[in-house]
Amino acid sequence: MVMQTLQIRLCHGLVERIDDLVKSGIYSNRSDAIRDAVRRFVWDKELGSMTVDGSSVEVVREARKNLSKKGVDLDEINSL
Repeated sequence: MVMQTLQIRLCHGLVERIDDLVKSGIYSNRSDAIRDAVRRFVWDKELGSMTVDGSSVEVVREARKNLSKKGVDLDEINSL
């Protein structure tokens, strides 16, 4: 998959927090951390906040069902 490049500017504090996530091994680099944050933001806007009470598998199934009703391209989301 070909990704587009974006230039963003972040305050020093945010960059430090992203770097801490990378140093701790949660993300492999800054780009991964920022991509994940954007995905989570988009996901939240599409579905609203999700909480996991019980089976996370059921939560994901329900989320996919809700997304398909809204006409969201699940293949596009899966490729992110």
